[in-house]
Amino acid sequence: MGTTGEDVSAIRVGATTLGDLLMKAWDRAADREALVFPEGRKSYDALLAGVMHRARGLRGLGVQPGDHVGVLLPSGIEFVETLFANAMLGAVSVLMNARYKAPEMLYVIENADLAALVTSDEANEHVDFTARLNEAFDDLGDQPVPRVLDLAGAPKMRRMVLFGGRQAPGFVDQAMFDTAAATVTPAEIHRLRVGVRVRAPAMILYTSGTSANPKGCLISHEAITREAANIARYRWRFQPDERAWSPLPLFHVAAMLAMLGAMDVGGTFIGQPHFDAGESLRQIEAERVTMMFLPFVTFHQAMIAHPDWDKADMSSVRLQNSCFAFMPDRVGQAYREKAPSMLQVGTMGMTEAAGIVTTGGYDMDPALGFETLGYPLPGVEMKIIDVETGEEVPPGVRGETLIRGYNLFDGYYRDPAKTAEAIDADGWYHSGDIGSMDERGHHMFHGRFKDMLKVGGENVAAAEVEAVLTSHPGVRLAQVVGVPDERLAEIPAAFVERSGLADVDPAELIAYTKARLASFKVPRHIRFVEEWPMSASKIQKFRLRGALMDELGLRD
Repeated sequence: MGTTGEDVSAIRVGATTLGDLLMKAWDRAADREALVFPEGRKSYDALLAGVMHRARGLRGLGVQPGDHVGVLLPSGIEFVETLFANAMLGAVSVLMNARYKAPEMLYVIENADLAALVTSDEANEHVDFTARLNEAFDDLGDQPVPRVLDLAGAPKMRRMVLFGGRQAPGFVDQAMFDTAAATVTPAEIHRLRVGVRVRAPAMILYTSGTSANPKGCLISHEAITREAANIARYRWRFQPDERAWSPLPLFHVAAMLAMLGAMDVGGTFIGQPHFDAGESLRQIEAERVTMMFLPFVTFHQAMIAHPDWDKADMSSVRLQNSCFAFMPDRVGQAYREKAPSMLQVGTMGMTEAAGIVTTGGYDMDPALGFETLGYPLPGVEMKIIDVETGEEVPPGVRGETLIRGYNLFDGYYRDPAKTAEAIDADGWYHSGDIGSMDERGHHMFHGRFKDMLKVGGENVAAAEVEAVLTSHPGVRLAQVVGVPDERLAEIPAAFVERSGLADVDPAELIAYTKARLASFKVPRHIRFVEEWPMSASKIQKFRLRGALMDELGLRD
């Protein structure tokens, strides 16, 4: 046992592939509910049938082991089936943020070397993927044979699949897909499945960094399946009747871990395509949820403020993962009063570490779930170092958080330089986060060395927003900082030096960025400057931020 009281001698390592994780759940509980979404329900037997059909269709369209397949779908059954279908083939799922605008889609499609892309014909106030893809590719509608695309902006892309009943130029429609599936036997899919290496990449997840464009993290089958099992079987002690719920999008690794953890024990995952506070409260009560995965304060605030909060029944919930150490005290207190027997656990994680690095569990003092972010998962090492000396600091002292273990990513796709910067010769990932650990091994996050913002739980690279702003003819230079926000924790604010080449005002710049970036990346405040605060060679962003906070009457 360590200082946390956790008995690691009872842990057994069980790495597998995503495809086999599903097969093993089917072996144990074919008739049990696997997925529940507002769109419907599926048992493990029905889920596997759907996965096999999609795998056969993709194979019939020419997808090969190792191919990169974009998954541009809202959270739901289709998303899950496509993820596992790719895994069965040994293809790599590139999970695309459903909120991406056309330029962001275009970047990921090209950077990830997609051979194929799967999307749906769903069109509503949240998404219209076909419209965005046509905006990204001017020549998509001119393609004569949709099974052999020739797109100027994506030279390796050979096919786009459009699930649903609609047809669109350049896309393989549902009928064509079903015809392709009929040419492939289930036996061929299983032959491919059993040949997938555990250390092979299962997915590429894009995460914003300090560069203008996001980086693609290569996550292996071992990293993601061991992570899910480690959390579910041991730290959070999921039961076969587990009903894990998360309204987070499945293209984020956090929600995916909740889903895979439930499947690892043959339990049920309950989700929704877009967060809705009323629907969330209804699901928790009606589905008798046992585990809630909800780390973001914005969602909690919306649920607590909803008229149904007081009457919602949460008595079935055994455990909730929420980072109350970062949230206003009133949020945590609302749950203390609402569900006093529910164990609260905090979590620290990142895409580069396959989701979760530290979290709480049943071995800790329950009060710590409201005060810290838990302790490292078994098999994952963490240390806090002095950035100047590289030496490990004592408990309670702040420094840079370093991580090493089975769960680390295998590098940034097509970026060996940034990979070398991030992972040192001894295998430690340098997170750029400011952290500390107490005497019991519990972790706390204190900010970022890197120039990053955290807007309502979404990572936003200042450089990415700056690049869009400076593409406007009226802007010579832009600098983006984060300022505190009660609802979103942090929001972007931009300082702009005019170029003099075109008239520009704050409203125009906000509209300009809104047309090119997801909404959470758009600056909420624009301030014009004529002279930048400088050190010897760099703009001092902290002075810009401090002046704006004084103007707005804000405090950290």
